[in-house]
Amino acid sequence: AASSSAAAANNKQTRTNDCHNHRTTEQESSSTTSSTTTTMADNKLRCALVYRIENSGSAKAVVLAKLDHAGQYETHGGSGDLYGGRDGSYADAVAGVIANDPPGGLTSSGEIGGFKVVQSDQHQVVYGADADAICCAVITGTQYPSRVAIQMLTELYKDFMEKHGEAAKTAAADSLTKKSKALMQTVCGKYEDLSKVDKTSALLGQVDAVKGTMQDNIANMLKNTEKAESLAEKSDQLNEQASVFKKRSTDLRKQMRWKNLKMTLILGGFVLLIVLVVVVPLIVRAKKLAD
Repeated sequence: AASSSAAAANNKQTRTNDCHNHRTTEQESSSTTSSTTTTMADNKLRCALVYRIENSGSAKAVVLAKLDHAGQYETHGGSGDLYGGRDGSYADAVAGVIANDPPGGLTSSGEIGGFKVVQSDQHQVVYGADADAICCAVITGTQYPSRVAIQMLTELYKDFMEKHGEAAKTAAADSLTKKSKALMQTVCGKYEDLSKVDKTSALLGQVDAVKGTMQDNIANMLKNTEKAESLAEKSDQLNEQASVFKKRSTDLRKQMRWKNLKMTLILGGFVLLIVLVVVVPLIVRAKKLAD
């Protein structure tokens, strides 16, 4: 019986620890997902990819080269809700997006077009392809202008096809990633700073700078106004104190004058009394002698 009770207690403790560990894992996963989700709602350039679209019954996008420029998808395993939860590989997730909705309207070879933009709550995918089904794609934050992304894809396509155009037609999956890494890094580095490649973004940046300066000036003006109001209040207080001091000094002057007058009258009366005490007997004596 004692052994059974001990075993039951151990099993209960084990289940408690398992539940605790499960809740801890869920909390850590939720925290990681929330952190990753928050960091993607911006204007950053995340990843660049090159695919070959194969139409064997149904469209299939084969990744030829990829670059995790921001170093977040592969480091964190993607975001928690990247395109239906397929976050193990950002390249596979984007391949699914392209396969579901391939670029269209392509007529000329050697030129990329048919661009499409697919957005989620935290990021967006912009992609296009040429007539030979070579597709370039980029993942950015939701605030990254799609027109700049298209401009970047056009340049990436041109540079990539110049060096790997022939190989891209028959290359195996992910076989050109290392060979094109420097090329893709150069293009991504160029388009990472919007102010250098987009006049509108540069102008908006200048507007934001002017806005910030104006806000600082307004804040300083408000501070100066508060200081002026404080000085005015202190000046009023000093004026009131000066008025009180003047009134008190006037009252004190009157009191001192009255005290001086009383002292003068007292001294005068005392002197008069002394004179009377001395002079009256003399007069009386002189009058007696005269009589």
